[in-house]
Amino acid sequence: MIVKFLTYLRERPVFLKWFLVSILASSVVYDLFVDRHHAEFWGDHLVGFWAVFGFVGCLAMIVFCKGLSHVWLERDKDYYDK
Repeated sequence: MIVKFLTYLRERPVFLKWFLVSILASSVVYDLFVDRHHAEFWGDHLVGFWAVFGFVGCLAMIVFCKGLSHVWLERDKDYYDK
């Protein structure tokens, strides 16, 4: 059953993208209704801060890890021919 579901999602990448964007947008909309009078961090006062922080943090990790893999793991094209 899980394999069928994952196959369904792989065949419909546009649906999956919009589904995940809708989850992100709903978290920002939910954040509009959260009580903020006991915020412990300056970002808690901003609407959607944690959603944007998580999204930017995820993108930064992807860029960093991809750059690290090119520097550290990538081999020359003729590496196996030697």
